[in-house]
Amino acid sequence: MENTVLMLTADFSVFSEEGIELLLDNISDSSVFDEIAKANINRPEILQLLLKHPDTPENVLNYIKAILNLPLNYPAAITISDKPHEAKTQSLLQRIQILRVGEKLQLALKGGREIRNILSKDPNKGVMLNVLENKKITETEIEMIARSRSVHEEALRIISKNREWLRNYMIVLALVTNPKTPPGIALTMVSDLKIKDLALLEKNKNIAEALRSAAKKMLQWKKPR
Repeated sequence: MENTVLMLTADFSVFSEEGIELLLDNISDSSVFDEIAKANINRPEILQLLLKHPDTPENVLNYIKAILNLPLNYPAAITISDKPHEAKTQSLLQRIQILRVGEKLQLALKGGREIRNILSKDPNKGVMLNVLENKKITETEIEMIARSRSVHEEALRIISKNREWLRNYMIVLALVTNPKTPPGIALTMVSDLKIKDLALLEKNKNIAEALRSAAKKMLQWKKPR
């Protein structure tokens, strides 16, 4: 897949300082601190970012101090100069927009909710699909993606194949009512809809005629006689 190839080229060792800062401030998995440290043993400026960050685990701090030949009791904050970062005054969206595709791919996989929300709308399909692979993504987020009219069709296909997500009725409803969902996929879910939603689906002129027809038939079958 296109996004798989791009993922393999993404590496924390070539992340920009801005990209690392973004990830540290919006991290979804504490193990990423260790990954970043080990990938940047020859970049003291990145190690210093980790030393300064309040959420860096103690074992990672000790690992970095050993690399920099600092005593374990050395105050981490002293190793950093508190230089102002103009980028900090920018919005999260603005800061993400200037990153390379490879950095966005990793942010999509490792970033927290705010980052996922922004990257789920990214025009690059690989970035958007990586958001679905983020281990911390919630079903509420999946529902929002499934409702989106600007989402890549491939994302809707992926969601429709995940049995765990399809246990959530609102996700199923979002897929069926999204005009971008391939009709062949949406038709398989019509029978799962409640009567009130079937009635709305039958009148929805934004979806395929075949889907409206299926909703009408299912509505007649489900209505009490």
